[in-house]
Amino acid sequence: MKLRLSAAALLFPLLCAGSAGAQAPTRAPAQEKVLRMFLSTSETGLDPAVASDNATLSLLENLFDPLLRYDYLARPARLRPNTATAMPEVSADGLTYTFRIRPGIHFTPDPAFKGVKREMTAQDYVYSIKRLSDPATRSPWAAMFEGVTELRALDRHSLRIRLKAPDNNFLFYLAIPASGAVAREVIEAYPGQAGNHPVGTGPFMVGEWKRSDRIVLLANPYSTAVFHATPGDNPEDKAIAAALEGKRLPRVERIEVRIAEEFQGRMLGFLNAEYDYLEQIPESMTDMVVRDGQLKPELAARGIVLSRFPVLQTYYMWMNMNDPVVGGYGKDKVALRRAISLAYNNAEDIALLKKGFAIKAESPLPPNVLGYDPNYRSPVPYDPALANALLDRYGYTRRDPDGFRRTPDNRPLTLTMHSEATVGGRLRDELWRKCLNAIGLRVSFKSDKKTEIIKASRLGTVQMFESNWIADFPDGDNFYQLLYGPNAGRANYARFNLPAYNERYEQARLLSDGPARQKLYFEMNQLIHAYNPWVPLTHVLSGDLRHPWLKNYKRHPVEFTSWRYLDVDVAQRARSGRVTR
Repeated sequence: MKLRLSAAALLFPLLCAGSAGAQAPTRAPAQEKVLRMFLSTSETGLDPAVASDNATLSLLENLFDPLLRYDYLARPARLRPNTATAMPEVSADGLTYTFRIRPGIHFTPDPAFKGVKREMTAQDYVYSIKRLSDPATRSPWAAMFEGVTELRALDRHSLRIRLKAPDNNFLFYLAIPASGAVAREVIEAYPGQAGNHPVGTGPFMVGEWKRSDRIVLLANPYSTAVFHATPGDNPEDKAIAAALEGKRLPRVERIEVRIAEEFQGRMLGFLNAEYDYLEQIPESMTDMVVRDGQLKPELAARGIVLSRFPVLQTYYMWMNMNDPVVGGYGKDKVALRRAISLAYNNAEDIALLKKGFAIKAESPLPPNVLGYDPNYRSPVPYDPALANALLDRYGYTRRDPDGFRRTPDNRPLTLTMHSEATVGGRLRDELWRKCLNAIGLRVSFKSDKKTEIIKASRLGTVQMFESNWIADFPDGDNFYQLLYGPNAGRANYARFNLPAYNERYEQARLLSDGPARQKLYFEMNQLIHAYNPWVPLTHVLSGDLRHPWLKNYKRHPVEFTSWRYLDVDVAQRARSGRVTR
Protein backbone atom coordinates (compact mmCIF):
# COMPACT_ATOMS: atom_id res chain seq x y z
CA MET A 1 0.00 0.00 0.00
CA LYS A 2 1.51 3.31 -1.10
CA LEU A 3 1.29 6.04 1.54
CA ARG A 4 1.43 9.75 0.83
CA LEU A 5 3.01 11.01 4.03
CA SER A 6 4.90 14.26 4.22
CA ALA A 7 7.59 14.98 6.77
CA ALA A 8 5.17 17.38 8.44
CA ALA A 9 2.63 14.58 8.79
CA LEU A 10 5.20 12.33 10.43
CA LEU A 11 5.82 15.02 13.03
CA PHE A 12 2.11 15.03 13.84
CA PRO A 13 2.44 15.61 17.61
CA LEU A 14 3.61 19.15 16.89
CA LEU A 15 0.30 19.86 15.15
CA CYS A 16 -2.26 17.95 17.18
CA ALA A 17 -2.90 20.41 20.01
CA GLY A 18 -5.50 22.29 17.97
CA SER A 19 -3.91 25.70 18.50
CA ALA A 20 -4.76 28.73 16.42
CA GLY A 21 -1.41 28.46 14.66
CA ALA A 22 -1.95 24.90 13.42
CA GLN A 23 -1.75 24.20 9.69
CA ALA A 24 -4.87 24.54 7.57
CA PRO A 25 -6.53 21.23 6.71
CA THR A 26 -5.13 19.55 3.63
CA ARG A 27 -7.33 17.88 1.04
CA ALA A 28 -6.63 14.27 0.20
CA PRO A 29 -5.53 13.46 -3.38
CA ALA A 30 -8.45 12.41 -5.57
CA GLN A 31 -7.42 8.74 -5.81
CA GLU A 32 -6.37 8.29 -2.20
CA LYS A 33 -8.51 5.85 -0.21
CA VAL A 34 -10.18 8.05 2.36
CA LEU A 35 -12.76 6.94 4.90
CA ARG A 36 -15.09 9.77 5.91
CA MET A 37 -16.66 9.47 9.33
CA PHE A 38 -18.22 11.38 12.20
CA LEU A 39 -18.25 11.12 15.97
CA SER A 40 -21.46 12.03 17.78
CA THR A 41 -19.73 13.90 20.63
CA SER A 42 -16.51 15.81 21.02
CA GLU A 43 -13.38 13.89 21.86
CA THR A 44 -11.48 14.50 25.10
CA GLY A 45 -7.72 14.12 25.49
CA LEU A 46 -6.30 11.12 23.61
CA ASP A 47 -4.72 9.40 26.58
CA PRO A 48 -5.85 5.74 26.75
CA ALA A 49 -5.42 5.60 30.52
CA VAL A 50 -7.83 8.45 31.16
CA ALA A 51 -10.51 8.55 28.46
CA SER A 52 -13.81 6.71 28.88
CA ASP A 53 -16.28 8.39 26.51
CA ASN A 54 -17.26 6.56 23.35
CA ALA A 55 -16.02 9.21 20.92
CA THR A 56 -12.51 9.24 22.35
CA LEU A 57 -12.38 5.45 22.73
CA SER A 58 -13.28 5.15 19.05
CA LEU A 59 -10.15 7.11 18.20
CA LEU A 60 -7.92 5.45 20.78
CA GLU A 61 -8.58 1.91 19.58
CA ASN A 62 -7.15 2.99 16.22
CA LEU A 63 -4.09 4.73 17.67
CA PHE A 64 -2.92 2.31 20.38
CA ASP A 65 -2.35 -1.44 20.45
CA PRO A 66 -3.52 -3.71 23.28
CA LEU A 67 -2.11 -7.23 23.53
CA LEU A 68 -5.36 -8.77 22.28
CA ARG A 69 -8.22 -7.74 20.02
CA TYR A 70 -11.53 -9.26 19.04
CA ASP A 71 -11.84 -11.50 16.03
CA TYR A 72 -13.56 -9.26 13.47
CA LEU A 73 -15.90 -11.97 12.19
CA ALA A 74 -16.34 -14.50 15.01
CA ARG A 75 -19.79 -14.57 16.66
CA PRO A 76 -20.24 -14.78 19.57
CA ALA A 77 -17.39 -12.36 20.18
CA ARG A 78 -14.02 -14.01 20.66
CA LEU A 79 -10.51 -12.73 21.38
CA ARG A 80 -7.46 -13.26 19.22
CA PRO A 81 -3.81 -12.12 19.42
CA ASN A 82 -2.98 -8.56 18.38
CA THR A 83 0.58 -7.63 19.32
CA ALA A 84 0.96 -11.00 21.03
CA THR A 85 2.18 -13.87 18.87
CA ALA A 86 -0.52 -16.17 20.30
CA MET A 87 -3.01 -16.37 23.12
CA PRO A 88 -1.16 -16.46 26.46
CA GLU A 89 0.10 -19.45 28.34
CA VAL A 90 -2.03 -19.68 31.51
CA SER A 91 -0.93 -21.51 34.64
CA ALA A 92 -3.04 -24.36 36.01
CA ASP A 93 -4.24 -22.21 38.92
CA GLY A 94 -5.40 -19.46 36.55
CA LEU A 95 -3.16 -16.85 38.17
CA THR A 96 -0.25 -16.43 35.78
CA TYR A 97 -0.40 -15.30 32.15
CA THR A 98 2.67 -15.32 29.90
CA PHE A 99 2.62 -13.44 26.60
CA ARG A 100 5.10 -13.41 23.74
CA ILE A 101 5.08 -10.13 21.80
CA ARG A 102 5.75 -9.83 18.09
CA PRO A 103 9.15 -8.25 17.41
CA GLY A 104 9.34 -5.36 14.99
CA ILE A 105 6.36 -3.30 16.19
CA HIS A 106 7.31 0.39 16.40
CA PHE A 107 5.80 3.53 17.86
CA THR A 108 4.98 6.33 15.44
CA PRO A 109 7.58 9.14 15.39
CA ASP A 110 7.77 11.74 18.14
CA PRO A 111 10.48 14.21 19.26
CA ALA A 112 10.54 12.39 22.62
CA PHE A 113 12.39 9.53 20.87
CA LYS A 114 15.21 11.89 19.78
CA GLY A 115 15.27 10.63 16.22
CA VAL A 116 15.43 6.93 17.13
CA LYS A 117 12.97 4.45 15.62
CA ARG A 118 11.43 3.15 18.85
CA GLU A 119 10.44 -0.52 19.06
CA MET A 120 7.56 -1.44 21.36
CA THR A 121 8.61 -4.03 23.97
CA ALA A 122 7.18 -6.02 26.86
CA GLN A 123 8.36 -3.31 29.25
CA ASP A 124 6.02 -0.83 27.56
CA TYR A 125 3.06 -2.98 28.58
CA VAL A 126 4.41 -3.19 32.13
CA TYR A 127 4.60 0.60 32.26
CA SER A 128 1.25 1.19 30.53
CA ILE A 129 -0.79 -1.20 32.68
CA LYS A 130 0.86 -0.04 35.92
CA ARG A 131 0.02 3.51 34.93
CA LEU A 132 -3.69 2.64 35.07
CA SER A 133 -3.36 1.88 38.79
CA ASP A 134 -1.32 4.98 39.61
CA PRO A 135 -3.54 7.29 41.72
CA ALA A 136 -1.96 10.28 39.98
CA THR A 137 -3.39 9.08 36.65
CA ARG A 138 -6.93 8.87 38.04
CA SER A 139 -7.82 6.24 35.48
CA PRO A 140 -11.48 5.15 35.29
CA TRP A 141 -10.14 1.70 34.30
CA ALA A 142 -8.12 1.16 37.46
CA ALA A 143 -10.64 -1.23 39.04
CA MET A 144 -10.16 -3.74 36.24
CA PHE A 145 -6.51 -4.14 37.14
CA GLU A 146 -6.69 -4.11 40.94
CA GLY A 147 -6.21 -7.89 40.92
CA VAL A 148 -2.80 -7.69 39.28
CA THR A 149 0.02 -8.43 41.72
CA GLU A 150 2.94 -8.70 39.30
CA LEU A 151 3.79 -7.24 35.92
CA ARG A 152 7.20 -8.26 34.65
CA ALA A 153 9.08 -8.18 31.38
CA LEU A 154 10.91 -11.54 31.33
CA ASP A 155 12.90 -10.37 28.34
CA ARG A 156 12.48 -7.86 25.53
CA HIS A 157 9.46 -9.61 24.05
CA SER A 158 8.07 -11.71 26.92
CA LEU A 159 5.59 -10.48 29.52
CA ARG A 160 4.32 -12.15 32.68
CA ILE A 161 1.21 -11.03 34.54
CA ARG A 162 0.24 -12.58 37.87
CA LEU A 163 -3.15 -12.12 39.58
CA LYS A 164 -4.22 -12.27 43.23
CA ALA A 165 -7.18 -14.48 42.33
CA PRO A 166 -8.54 -16.03 39.14
CA ASP A 167 -10.56 -13.61 37.01
CA ASN A 168 -12.63 -15.08 34.20
CA ASN A 169 -12.74 -11.74 32.39
CA PHE A 170 -9.10 -10.75 32.70
CA LEU A 171 -8.24 -11.39 29.05
CA PHE A 172 -11.13 -9.12 28.03
CA TYR A 173 -9.44 -6.31 29.98
CA LEU A 174 -6.33 -6.76 27.85
CA ALA A 175 -8.33 -5.93 24.72
CA ILE A 176 -9.69 -2.53 25.82
CA PRO A 177 -8.12 0.70 24.52
CA ALA A 178 -6.95 1.58 28.04
CA SER A 179 -4.48 -1.32 28.05
CA GLY A 180 -2.85 -0.19 24.80
CA ALA A 181 0.90 0.37 24.95
CA VAL A 182 2.22 3.90 25.51
CA ALA A 183 5.88 4.92 25.65
CA ARG A 184 7.29 6.20 28.95
CA GLU A 185 9.43 8.76 27.09
CA VAL A 186 6.35 10.38 25.58
CA ILE A 187 4.37 10.50 28.82
CA GLU A 188 7.33 12.04 30.66
CA ALA A 189 8.16 14.46 27.84
CA TYR A 190 4.74 16.10 28.15
CA PRO A 191 3.84 16.19 31.87
CA GLY A 192 0.10 16.30 32.33
CA GLN A 193 -0.36 16.66 28.56
CA ALA A 194 -0.23 13.06 27.36
CA GLY A 195 -3.72 13.43 25.94
CA ASN A 196 -2.42 16.08 23.54
CA HIS A 197 0.37 13.82 22.25
CA PRO A 198 -1.08 10.44 21.26
CA VAL A 199 1.86 8.27 20.22
CA GLY A 200 1.06 4.60 19.76
CA THR A 201 1.63 1.58 17.53
CA GLY A 202 -1.92 1.20 16.23
CA PRO A 203 -3.03 1.07 12.60
CA PHE A 204 -3.41 4.86 12.39
CA MET A 205 -1.73 7.99 13.70
CA VAL A 206 -2.96 11.56 14.07
CA GLY A 207 -2.29 13.81 11.08
CA GLU A 208 -4.41 16.89 11.91
CA TRP A 209 -6.45 17.76 14.94
CA LYS A 210 -8.79 20.68 15.43
CA ARG A 211 -10.39 20.03 18.77
CA SER A 212 -14.12 19.33 18.92
CA ASP A 213 -14.35 19.86 15.17
CA ARG A 214 -12.16 17.68 12.94
CA ILE A 215 -9.47 15.05 13.25
CA VAL A 216 -7.55 13.31 10.47
CA LEU A 217 -5.97 9.91 10.97
CA LEU A 218 -3.23 8.66 8.65
CA ALA A 219 -2.32 5.04 8.04
CA ASN A 220 0.62 4.16 10.27
CA PRO A 221 3.57 3.51 7.92
CA TYR A 222 5.11 1.22 10.57
CA SER A 223 2.04 -1.00 10.85
CA THR A 224 2.79 -4.73 10.59
CA ALA A 225 -0.74 -5.93 11.40
CA VAL A 226 -2.12 -8.62 9.09
CA PHE A 227 -5.76 -9.69 8.87
CA HIS A 228 -6.83 -13.07 10.23
CA ALA A 229 -10.38 -13.92 11.33
CA THR A 230 -12.86 -16.75 11.77
CA PRO A 231 -15.77 -16.21 9.36
CA GLY A 232 -19.22 -17.52 10.07
CA ASP A 233 -21.10 -19.75 7.67
CA ASN A 234 -22.72 -16.90 5.76
CA PRO A 235 -21.98 -15.14 2.45
CA GLU A 236 -21.17 -11.79 4.06
CA ASP A 237 -18.44 -13.22 6.30
CA LYS A 238 -16.99 -15.35 3.54
CA ALA A 239 -16.75 -12.36 1.21
CA ILE A 240 -14.96 -10.26 3.83
CA ALA A 241 -12.57 -13.10 4.67
CA ALA A 242 -11.79 -13.62 0.98
CA ALA A 243 -11.07 -9.91 0.52
CA LEU A 244 -8.90 -9.48 3.60
CA GLU A 245 -7.26 -12.73 4.73
CA GLY A 246 -3.50 -12.31 5.01
CA LYS A 247 -3.53 -8.67 3.92
CA ARG A 248 -1.84 -5.83 5.73
CA LEU A 249 -3.95 -3.45 7.81
CA PRO A 250 -5.24 -0.80 7.54
CA ARG A 251 -6.76 -0.78 4.04
CA VAL A 252 -7.42 2.96 3.70
CA GLU A 253 -4.75 5.63 3.75
CA ARG A 254 -6.63 8.33 5.58
CA ILE A 255 -9.67 8.81 7.82
CA GLU A 256 -11.35 12.20 8.02
CA VAL A 257 -13.46 12.47 11.17
CA ARG A 258 -15.79 15.29 12.03
CA ILE A 259 -17.72 16.00 15.21
CA ALA A 260 -21.45 15.96 14.43
CA GLU A 261 -23.42 16.45 17.63
CA GLU A 262 -26.73 17.35 15.99
CA PHE A 263 -28.80 14.43 14.73
CA GLN A 264 -29.96 16.28 11.63
CA GLY A 265 -26.40 17.14 10.65
CA ARG A 266 -25.38 13.49 10.87
CA MET A 267 -28.29 12.27 8.78
CA LEU A 268 -28.04 14.95 6.12
CA GLY A 269 -24.28 14.46 5.99
CA PHE A 270 -24.74 10.76 5.32
CA LEU A 271 -27.46 11.28 2.70
CA ASN A 272 -25.21 13.84 0.99
CA ALA A 273 -22.44 11.18 0.96
CA GLU A 274 -20.22 13.21 3.29
CA TYR A 275 -20.03 10.17 5.61
CA ASP A 276 -19.50 6.62 4.38
CA TYR A 277 -21.69 4.97 6.98
CA LEU A 278 -23.97 5.87 9.84
CA GLU A 279 -24.44 3.61 12.83
CA GLN A 280 -27.61 3.95 14.84
CA ILE A 281 -30.07 6.11 12.95
CA PRO A 282 -30.99 9.01 15.27
CA GLU A 283 -34.42 8.44 16.80
CA SER A 284 -35.83 11.72 15.55
CA MET A 285 -34.54 11.13 12.01
CA THR A 286 -35.91 7.62 11.42
CA ASP A 287 -38.82 8.80 9.27
CA MET A 288 -36.37 10.40 6.83
CA VAL A 289 -35.03 7.00 5.75
CA VAL A 290 -37.41 4.27 6.92
CA ARG A 291 -40.99 3.58 5.83
CA ASP A 292 -43.00 0.69 7.24
CA GLY A 293 -39.86 -0.73 8.79
CA GLN A 294 -37.94 -0.81 5.49
CA LEU A 295 -35.44 1.48 3.79
CA LYS A 296 -37.22 3.94 1.53
CA PRO A 297 -37.13 2.78 -2.12
CA GLU A 298 -35.43 5.93 -3.37
CA LEU A 299 -32.51 5.28 -1.00
CA ALA A 300 -32.31 1.60 -1.85
CA ALA A 301 -32.08 2.64 -5.51
CA ARG A 302 -28.87 4.51 -4.64
CA GLY A 303 -27.36 1.28 -3.32
CA ILE A 304 -27.64 2.34 0.33
CA VAL A 305 -27.97 -0.62 2.68
CA LEU A 306 -30.00 -0.71 5.92
CA SER A 307 -29.13 -3.33 8.52
CA ARG A 308 -30.34 -3.91 12.08
CA PHE A 309 -27.86 -4.70 14.80
CA PRO A 310 -28.55 -5.72 18.44
CA VAL A 311 -26.10 -3.47 20.25
CA LEU A 312 -24.60 -4.64 23.55
CA GLN A 313 -25.96 -1.46 25.06
CA THR A 314 -28.27 -0.45 27.87
CA TYR A 315 -29.98 2.92 28.21
CA TYR A 316 -30.82 3.88 31.77
CA MET A 317 -31.66 6.91 33.85
CA TRP A 318 -29.60 7.04 37.01
CA MET A 319 -30.22 8.97 40.21
CA ASN A 320 -27.48 10.19 42.52
CA MET A 321 -27.76 8.24 45.79
CA ASN A 322 -25.86 10.99 47.61
CA ASP A 323 -28.14 13.76 46.38
CA PRO A 324 -30.25 15.41 49.15
CA VAL A 325 -33.42 15.29 47.03
CA VAL A 326 -33.44 11.85 45.37
CA GLY A 327 -30.64 10.06 47.24
CA GLY A 328 -30.58 7.99 50.39
CA TYR A 329 -31.75 4.58 51.54
CA GLY A 330 -34.65 5.62 53.79
CA LYS A 331 -38.17 4.51 52.89
CA ASP A 332 -39.31 7.96 51.74
CA LYS A 333 -36.39 8.31 49.30
CA VAL A 334 -36.79 4.74 48.05
CA ALA A 335 -40.49 5.50 47.48
CA LEU A 336 -39.63 8.64 45.48
CA ARG A 337 -37.22 6.77 43.20
CA ARG A 338 -39.67 3.87 42.84
CA ALA A 339 -42.41 6.29 41.82
CA ILE A 340 -40.11 7.86 39.21
CA SER A 341 -39.44 4.36 37.84
CA LEU A 342 -43.15 3.51 37.78
CA ALA A 343 -43.87 6.74 35.89
CA TYR A 344 -41.55 5.96 32.97
CA ASN A 345 -43.64 5.11 29.88
CA ASN A 346 -41.48 2.54 28.13
CA ALA A 347 -43.93 1.79 25.33
CA GLU A 348 -44.17 5.46 24.34
CA ASP A 349 -40.39 5.79 24.41
CA ILE A 350 -39.89 2.80 22.07
CA ALA A 351 -42.77 3.61 19.70
CA LEU A 352 -42.46 7.38 19.39
CA LEU A 353 -38.84 8.24 20.14
CA LYS A 354 -36.98 5.09 19.11
CA LYS A 355 -39.39 4.35 16.26
CA GLY A 356 -39.49 0.68 17.20
CA PHE A 357 -35.71 0.25 17.05
CA ALA A 358 -35.41 -0.90 20.67
CA ILE A 359 -36.67 -3.41 23.23
CA LYS A 360 -37.61 -2.86 26.86
CA ALA A 361 -34.77 -3.18 29.37
CA GLU A 362 -35.80 -5.57 32.14
CA SER A 363 -32.39 -5.43 33.85
CA PRO A 364 -28.96 -3.89 33.21
CA LEU A 365 -28.04 -6.73 30.82
CA PRO A 366 -28.76 -6.57 27.07
CA PRO A 367 -29.30 -9.72 25.03
CA ASN A 368 -26.20 -11.61 23.83
CA VAL A 369 -24.16 -10.72 26.90
CA LEU A 370 -23.00 -13.64 29.04
CA GLY A 371 -25.35 -13.85 32.03
CA TYR A 372 -28.41 -12.44 30.27
CA ASP A 373 -31.64 -14.15 31.32
CA PRO A 374 -34.28 -13.87 28.57
CA ASN A 375 -37.00 -14.89 31.05
CA TYR A 376 -36.30 -12.20 33.66
CA ARG A 377 -38.97 -9.50 33.98
CA SER A 378 -38.73 -6.31 35.97
CA PRO A 379 -41.11 -6.11 38.96
CA VAL A 380 -41.43 -2.34 38.34
CA PRO A 381 -43.92 -1.81 35.45
CA TYR A 382 -45.23 1.39 33.96
CA ASP A 383 -47.98 2.24 36.48
CA PRO A 384 -48.57 5.94 37.20
CA ALA A 385 -51.56 5.13 39.44
CA LEU A 386 -49.35 3.02 41.70
CA ALA A 387 -46.68 5.74 41.61
CA ASN A 388 -49.20 8.33 42.82
CA ALA A 389 -50.40 6.03 45.59
CA LEU A 390 -46.84 5.36 46.70
CA LEU A 391 -45.98 9.05 46.90
CA ASP A 392 -49.17 9.73 48.88
CA ARG A 393 -48.37 6.95 51.33
CA TYR A 394 -44.86 8.26 52.06
CA GLY A 395 -45.78 11.89 52.58
CA TYR A 396 -45.23 13.52 49.17
CA THR A 397 -48.71 15.04 49.28
CA ARG A 398 -50.01 17.67 46.86
CA ARG A 399 -49.69 21.01 48.59
CA ASP A 400 -48.59 23.57 45.96
CA PRO A 401 -51.30 25.65 44.26
CA ASP A 402 -50.17 24.32 40.88
CA GLY A 403 -50.70 20.75 42.05
CA PHE A 404 -47.05 19.71 42.29
CA ARG A 405 -45.96 17.75 45.31
CA ARG A 406 -43.84 18.89 48.23
CA THR A 407 -41.44 16.87 50.35
CA PRO A 408 -42.66 14.95 53.41
CA ASP A 409 -41.39 17.84 55.57
CA ASN A 410 -43.38 20.34 53.46
CA ARG A 411 -40.55 21.88 51.42
CA PRO A 412 -40.79 22.67 47.70
CA LEU A 413 -39.78 19.70 45.55
CA THR A 414 -38.16 20.14 42.14
CA LEU A 415 -36.22 17.41 40.39
CA THR A 416 -33.28 18.49 38.22
CA MET A 417 -32.38 16.27 35.29
CA HIS A 418 -29.36 16.94 33.11
CA SER A 419 -29.84 16.39 29.40
CA GLU A 420 -27.86 16.68 26.19
CA ALA A 421 -28.19 19.94 24.29
CA THR A 422 -29.44 18.23 21.12
CA VAL A 423 -32.76 17.76 19.33
CA GLY A 424 -32.91 14.21 20.69
CA GLY A 425 -32.12 15.46 24.18
CA ARG A 426 -35.00 17.92 24.03
CA LEU A 427 -37.40 15.22 22.85
CA ARG A 428 -36.40 13.04 25.77
CA ASP A 429 -36.84 15.97 28.14
CA GLU A 430 -40.44 16.28 27.02
CA LEU A 431 -41.09 12.57 27.56
CA TRP A 432 -39.71 12.76 31.09
CA ARG A 433 -41.59 15.98 31.80
CA LYS A 434 -44.83 14.33 30.74
CA CYS A 435 -44.16 11.18 32.79
CA LEU A 436 -43.11 13.00 35.96
CA ASN A 437 -45.76 15.71 35.80
CA ALA A 438 -48.37 12.93 35.57
CA ILE A 439 -47.48 11.87 39.12
CA GLY A 440 -47.25 15.42 40.47
CA LEU A 441 -43.46 15.84 40.28
CA ARG A 442 -42.02 19.08 39.00
CA VAL A 443 -38.83 18.69 36.95
CA SER A 444 -36.39 21.16 35.42
CA PHE A 445 -33.77 20.33 32.80
CA LYS A 446 -30.18 21.46 32.62
CA SER A 447 -28.79 21.05 29.11
CA ASP A 448 -25.09 20.72 28.34
CA LYS A 449 -22.63 18.80 26.21
CA LYS A 450 -22.41 15.15 27.18
CA THR A 451 -18.69 15.39 27.94
CA GLU A 452 -19.37 18.16 30.46
CA ILE A 453 -22.21 16.20 32.06
CA ILE A 454 -19.92 13.19 32.46
CA LYS A 455 -17.30 15.35 34.17
CA ALA A 456 -19.91 16.71 36.58
CA SER A 457 -21.30 13.21 37.15
CA ARG A 458 -17.92 11.97 38.31
CA LEU A 459 -17.76 14.85 40.75
CA GLY A 460 -21.20 13.94 42.14
CA THR A 461 -22.85 17.23 41.19
CA VAL A 462 -25.51 15.77 38.87
CA GLN A 463 -28.84 14.71 40.40
CA MET A 464 -30.31 12.67 37.51
CA PHE A 465 -29.18 11.88 34.00
CA GLU A 466 -30.21 9.53 31.23
CA SER A 467 -27.12 7.66 30.09
CA ASN A 468 -26.14 4.50 28.28
CA TRP A 469 -23.46 1.87 28.54
CA ILE A 470 -21.91 -0.06 25.67
CA ALA A 471 -20.10 -3.24 26.66
CA ASP A 472 -16.33 -3.01 27.08
CA PHE A 473 -16.42 -6.80 26.97
CA PRO A 474 -19.33 -9.21 26.38
CA ASP A 475 -19.89 -10.38 29.95
CA GLY A 476 -22.51 -9.40 32.52
CA ASP A 477 -19.82 -8.27 34.94
CA ASN A 478 -19.18 -5.26 32.72
CA PHE A 479 -22.72 -4.01 33.36
CA TYR A 480 -23.22 -4.98 37.01
CA GLN A 481 -19.98 -3.19 37.96
CA LEU A 482 -21.81 0.05 37.12
CA LEU A 483 -23.64 -0.28 40.46
CA TYR A 484 -20.78 -1.69 42.56
CA GLY A 485 -20.15 0.59 45.55
CA PRO A 486 -16.33 0.94 45.24
CA ASN A 487 -16.82 2.17 41.66
CA ALA A 488 -18.70 5.27 42.87
CA GLY A 489 -17.42 8.36 41.09
CA ARG A 490 -16.08 6.25 38.26
CA ALA A 491 -18.44 4.05 36.26
CA ASN A 492 -20.95 4.04 39.13
CA TYR A 493 -22.38 7.52 38.52
CA ALA A 494 -25.40 6.72 40.71
CA ARG A 495 -23.04 6.19 43.65
CA PHE A 496 -25.12 3.19 44.69
CA ASN A 497 -23.39 1.52 47.63
CA LEU A 498 -25.44 -1.31 49.12
CA PRO A 499 -23.55 -4.03 51.05
CA ALA A 500 -25.98 -6.76 49.95
CA TYR A 501 -25.38 -5.86 46.30
CA ASN A 502 -21.62 -5.45 46.71
CA GLU A 503 -21.29 -8.88 48.33
CA ARG A 504 -23.18 -10.62 45.54
CA TYR A 505 -21.23 -8.76 42.89
CA GLU A 506 -17.93 -9.84 44.44
CA GLN A 507 -19.10 -13.45 44.55
CA ALA A 508 -20.44 -13.37 40.99
CA ARG A 509 -17.28 -12.01 39.40
CA LEU A 510 -15.34 -15.07 40.64
CA LEU A 511 -17.70 -17.41 38.81
CA SER A 512 -17.89 -18.30 35.15
CA ASP A 513 -21.23 -18.12 33.38
CA GLY A 514 -23.60 -20.76 34.75
CA PRO A 515 -26.47 -21.44 37.20
CA ALA A 516 -24.59 -20.26 40.31
CA ARG A 517 -23.76 -16.90 38.79
CA GLN A 518 -27.21 -16.65 37.24
CA LYS A 519 -28.76 -16.94 40.73
CA LEU A 520 -26.58 -14.10 42.02
CA TYR A 521 -27.49 -11.94 39.03
CA PHE A 522 -31.19 -12.55 39.73
CA GLU A 523 -30.72 -11.39 43.33
CA MET A 524 -28.75 -8.33 42.20
CA ASN A 525 -31.55 -7.43 39.79
CA GLN A 526 -34.05 -7.66 42.63
CA LEU A 527 -31.95 -5.31 44.77
CA ILE A 528 -31.68 -2.82 41.91
CA HIS A 529 -35.45 -2.86 41.52
CA ALA A 530 -35.97 -2.61 45.28
CA TYR A 531 -33.81 0.52 45.72
CA ASN A 532 -34.13 2.00 42.22
CA PRO A 533 -30.82 3.81 41.77
CA TRP A 534 -31.55 3.23 38.07
CA VAL A 535 -34.56 3.27 35.81
CA PRO A 536 -33.60 0.67 33.16
CA LEU A 537 -34.91 2.04 29.86
CA THR A 538 -34.14 0.23 26.62
CA HIS A 539 -31.71 -1.93 24.64
CA VAL A 540 -31.18 -0.51 21.19
CA LEU A 541 -31.73 -2.32 17.93
CA SER A 542 -29.44 -0.14 15.91
CA GLY A 543 -30.52 0.79 12.40
CA ASP A 544 -27.27 1.17 10.45
CA LEU A 545 -26.81 2.68 6.99
CA ARG A 546 -23.88 2.38 4.60
CA HIS A 547 -23.05 3.49 1.08
CA PRO A 548 -22.30 0.89 -1.62
CA TRP A 549 -18.67 1.93 -2.11
CA LEU A 550 -17.79 0.97 1.46
CA LYS A 551 -16.25 -2.51 1.55
CA ASN A 552 -15.67 -5.11 4.31
CA TYR A 553 -18.11 -3.50 6.74
CA LYS A 554 -19.47 -5.66 9.57
CA ARG A 555 -20.63 -4.23 12.88
CA HIS A 556 -18.78 -5.68 15.86
CA PRO A 557 -20.65 -6.16 19.15
CA VAL A 558 -17.80 -4.87 21.35
CA GLU A 559 -15.25 -2.83 19.43
CA PHE A 560 -16.25 0.75 18.73
CA THR A 561 -15.03 0.92 15.13
CA SER A 562 -14.08 -1.30 12.22
CA TRP A 563 -11.95 1.34 10.53
CA ARG A 564 -8.80 -0.80 10.18
CA TYR A 565 -10.67 -3.36 8.07
CA LEU A 566 -12.67 -1.05 5.82
CA ASP A 567 -11.88 -0.33 2.20
CA VAL A 568 -13.29 2.22 -0.23
CA ASP A 569 -14.01 1.80 -3.92
CA VAL A 570 -12.80 5.24 -5.00
CA ALA A 571 -14.16 4.96 -8.54
CA GLN A 572 -17.62 3.91 -7.36
CA ARG A 573 -17.72 6.80 -4.91
CA ALA A 574 -16.74 9.21 -7.70
CA ARG A 575 -19.51 7.88 -9.94
CA SER A 576 -22.05 8.58 -7.20
CA GLY A 577 -21.50 12.31 -7.66
CA ARG A 578 -20.91 12.89 -3.97
CA VAL A 579 -20.42 16.42 -2.73
CA THR A 580 -16.76 17.13 -1.92
CA ARG A 581 -15.86 19.02 1.19
